[in-house]
Amino acid sequence: MSFKTILVIACLSISSLHAQQNASPKYGDNPKAGSFYNHDGVKVYYEIYGQGKSLVVLHGNGGSIKSRANLIPDFAAHYQVIAFDSRCHGKTDCPKGYLTYEQMASDVNAVLEHLKIDSAYIWGHSDGGIVGLLMAIHYPKKVKKLLASGPNLRPDTTAVDPALMPLLDKMWPMVKNDSIQSKQFKLLVEQPHIKTSDLKKIKADVMIMGGDRDAIRNEHLLEMYKNIPGSLLCILPGTTHFVYADRQKWFMEILYDFFDTNPRRATTAQLMMQQFK
Repeated sequence: MSFKTILVIACLSISSLHAQQNASPKYGDNPKAGSFYNHDGVKVYYEIYGQGKSLVVLHGNGGSIKSRANLIPDFAAHYQVIAFDSRCHGKTDCPKGYLTYEQMASDVNAVLEHLKIDSAYIWGHSDGGIVGLLMAIHYPKKVKKLLASGPNLRPDTTAVDPALMPLLDKMWPMVKNDSIQSKQFKLLVEQPHIKTSDLKKIKADVMIMGGDRDAIRNEHLLEMYKNIPGSLLCILPGTTHFVYADRQKWFMEILYDFFDTNPRRATTAQLMMQQFK
């Protein structure tokens, strides 16, 4: 859990509060909006709200659609929201064997194919951001724009705040072998392994986001930004790994601006040079 199972505990607490505040409809357990799609023998659960351009919402480790219950109504006023329970999370199946981010990305792609959605905006947070990056790498046609908040490319201290590692070590004895929790924990501790050379292949418009007090090192967020062609970087001051909760108003304004406006690719030097042509 690279950093994130601790974060997972905090995230679940936030998720529980959000779910209580949004009793109707029951996001994450809404028969009117929810569906299952069988992909490679795994029943993938998702819910759809709103109309317009498609926005895929991908939660973090240990979370679920319920984790985004306080944000979905606002999103649904702007877009057609497709919120997922990732594999081994929420109501989506957890088959035997090793759990990978690549499997999760394949699940998302399969559902979008099933729904006949050519391309979508994607907001993925933490593990969801990792899945979003893998979508942009392996299923480029499906990603119109990607906002990845708090993702990492590898599970070591070059990417993750070293201060979290001793805490993760203490959590190992709490995880039962072969349980869903163990799969989630191993996912974070042992993965991902995304090469910067793969980031260079990304064609979609991407924003890498994090907090200046994130569990992901700011240097690592900068590394991703530098290796994704034409990408944007957003570090929100005074925020932790949970940027969407710490500064929700900022986060929402930035998300809508990114998805709803043309990409800003020109540098200051390029803009100034144009003035002298």
